Amino acid sequence: MASAAIVSSLRRRRSPSLEAFLAPVDLNEVALVRTLITISMDLILSFSDRPWPFQRKNSRSLIRKIEVFLVLLEFLRDSNSALPSAAVLCFKELYLLLYRSKILLDYCVQSSKLWLLLQNQSISGHFHDLNQEISTLLDVFPMKELELSEDIREQLELLQKQVRRGKLFIDKNDEGLRLRLFSFLDDFGSGRIPDPVELQLFFVDRLGIRDAKSCRAEVEFLEEQIYGHEGDVEPNVAVLNGLVALSRYCRFLLFGFEDGEVEMSIGIKKPRKGLITQEVGDTFITVPQDFCCPISWDVMRDPVIISTGQTYDRTSILRWMEEGHCSCPKTGQMLAHPRLVPNRALRNLITQWCTAYGINLDPPDSPDSAVEIFAAALPTRAAIEANKATAALLVQQLADGSQGAKTVAAREIRLLAKTGKENRAYIAEAGAIPHLLRLLSSPNSVAQENSVTAMLNLSIHDKNKSRIMDEEGCLGLIVNVLIFGHTTEARENAAATLFSLSAVHDYKKRIADECGAVEALAGLLRDGTPRGRKDAVTALFNLSTHTDNCARMVEAGAVTALVGALGIEGVAEEAAGALALIVRRPIGAEAVGKEETAVAGLLGMMRCGTPRGKENAVAALLELCRSGGTATTERVLKAPALAGLLQTLLFTGTKRARRKAASLARVFQRCENAPLHFGGLGVGYAFARNSTTNTDASFSSEVSMQMPISVPVL
Repeated sequence: MASAAIVSSLRRRRSPSLEAFLAPVDLNEVALVRTLITISMDLILSFSDRPWPFQRKNSRSLIRKIEVFLVLLEFLRDSNSALPSAAVLCFKELYLLLYRSKILLDYCVQSSKLWLLLQNQSISGHFHDLNQEISTLLDVFPMKELELSEDIREQLELLQKQVRRGKLFIDKNDEGLRLRLFSFLDDFGSGRIPDPVELQLFFVDRLGIRDAKSCRAEVEFLEEQIYGHEGDVEPNVAVLNGLVALSRYCRFLLFGFEDGEVEMSIGIKKPRKGLITQEVGDTFITVPQDFCCPISWDVMRDPVIISTGQTYDRTSILRWMEEGHCSCPKTGQMLAHPRLVPNRALRNLITQWCTAYGINLDPPDSPDSAVEIFAAALPTRAAIEANKATAALLVQQLADGSQGAKTVAAREIRLLAKTGKENRAYIAEAGAIPHLLRLLSSPNSVAQENSVTAMLNLSIHDKNKSRIMDEEGCLGLIVNVLIFGHTTEARENAAATLFSLSAVHDYKKRIADECGAVEALAGLLRDGTPRGRKDAVTALFNLSTHTDNCARMVEAGAVTALVGALGIEGVAEEAAGALALIVRRPIGAEAVGKEETAVAGLLGMMRCGTPRGKENAVAALLELCRSGGTATTERVLKAPALAGLLQTLLFTGTKRARRKAASLARVFQRCENAPLHFGGLGVGYAFARNSTTNTDASFSSEVSMQMPISVPVL
C-alpha cells in the first residue's frame, strides 16, 4: 500500500497522526459522512491554491479527485438516506485514503525544492499508488445500491474510467531539472567549476531560490536527511553530501552575505539542547557512571558499542568519527571498522533508571538506524571540489568583506571544518588561518567565538597544527581568548585548541611558556563548567607529559587545581593522571606533598574511581613516595585506609594497577614500621610482582588516559 512508503519517507520529518493508520470504527453512518466531508474540505481549502514548485499535475489531479468525493458526500449528507454496509466499508477505506493524501501533499509542501527534485520519481510513484487505490475503491463502491442523482453518478463513472486508465506520470520538466542538478555535480567531479550564469539560471530562475535564507534552508533540509538517515535513503549519503556542498557553494556565490543573514549571525543563536545531567543535577541524584558517555559525560540516549568493545552515545561517537578520528577515544586503539552496535541492554537499564527517578529521557531519533554510515561515507570528488571552491569564497570574505560578512564567514568556516580532513586541509591552504587570527581579538563576541572554534576544528588536522603555531602571534591570541574571552564557549574552545595543539610534543613547552596559558587552564579547571573543566584538565595533562613543564605547572598553580579536581566527577581520572606525571620530578612531588588534600584525594580515587582512575591514583602515590622525600612518604604511610586499598588493588586491579600497587608495597616494606601496617600484603605483592618485570621508558606511558575532543556546533 502507498501509506507504508509515504510514511517511511516522512518519518524523519514528523510523526503522522494516528488517524492515518486506523479507520474510525466508533462512528455511525451520519458521523462518518460528516467527518469525511470535514477532512475533504480541509484538504481542498489547504492545497487547491498552493503554488506547487514540483509535482503540479499529480497534486492537482489528486485534489480534483477529492473534490468529486466531496460532492458525493455532501449529497449523501443532504439526502439522509441509509447507507448499505458495503458503502460504509468503502467510506472507511476512503477515510484512510484521505489521510494518506494529506501526508503526501504535506510532504510536497514542506520539503525543500532540491529534495523534491531528488525524489521526483519516488514521489510520482506514491501519487500513482494512491490513484490505484482510488480505482480499487470505486470498483467495489455500490453505486447501484445508492439513490444518486444523474450528474453525481456521471461524475463518479467518469472518475472511475480516468483512474482505471491512469498511468505513472513523471513530469518531464521536473525530471529534466533533476538531471541538470546532477550535471553540476558531474562538473565538480570532473574538476570543473560550473558556469556561474548557469547556476544562477538554475537556482534562481528555475527553482525560485532567490535569497541566502532560502538557500540556507535548502542546505539544512538536505543535512537533516543525512543525519536522519535510516539506511533507506536515495540517493545515497555520498551523493547527498555532494549536493550539500554544491548548495552551500551556490549560497555564497549567488547571494553573498545579505544584511539579514549577518544580523542573524550576530544577534541570534539557536537554542542548544540541555544536558540530561543538568536536569539530573537539579534533583540531587547521583547518576551511575556507566550510564554516562565517556565523551560528553551526559547520560547516554542511544548507547552503542564500537569495534574495541567500548560503549558511547551514538551522537558523540559519530561526531568523533566525523572529525576524522579512526581510534577509540577511551583506549586509543585503532577502530577495526566504523560499525556501531546498539547496546540495548544498557539502554533498557538507563530507561528504567530515568523512569524510576522521573527524569525525562528523550528517545534517540533513530535508535537502530544505520546513522554510522554517514560518518563512514567517503566524500566524493564532487563534494571535495565544491567544498574547496566554497572555502575559497569564504576566505575571500574573511579578507575583504565587511565586519558582519567576516563574522558570517567565520561561522561557515567553523561548520565546514567540523567534518572531513579534506575540508580542514583546503580551508587552511586557502589562507584562512591569518584572517581568523585577526578575529580572535574582535570586540564582537560571536565573531570571536566562531573564529576560535574554527581554529579548533582546523587544528584537528595534523598539518594545520604547524600552520597555527607558526603564525606569528596566533598562540598568544588563543591564550588571550582563554583568559579574556567574551563567552564561556569561546574560553572553553580556546582550552580545547591548546589541548589539540599540544598533541605535538615540540609545542607543549611553547604552550606552557606562553604567558598566562597554564594559569588560565588552572582557573578554568577550578571554576569552569563541566565541559570547560574537561577541556582544561585534558590540556593540562598533555602539557604535564613534557618533563620541562613541571616547574611551570607548579609556579602557575596547576598542581593546586589538579588536586582540587580529584573530587570532581568527570575530571578526577585525568587530574590523577596529570599528578602522576608531575610528581616524578622532585619539584612536582614537593608541591603535591604540600597540598593537604592531595593524599586523601588520591586515596579516594583508589577507593571509588574508575579502573583507570585507580591506576593513575596509585601511580601518583608511588611517584610521590619515590620523589617526595621521607616526610612525604611517612605522610602517605600513615593513611589508615591505604593498606586495605592496596590489598584490594593487588587482587582486583588492572595489570598496570597491580604492578604499581606492588611497587608501592615494596616501598613501605623498606620502612621501619612496615610490618605494623602491611603484614598482610605478602601474597598480593608476590602475585603482582610476577605479573610483569618490565617498566616503560616513556615519561607518560605509565599513566592511563582518555582524551577525546568535543567540538560543539551551534
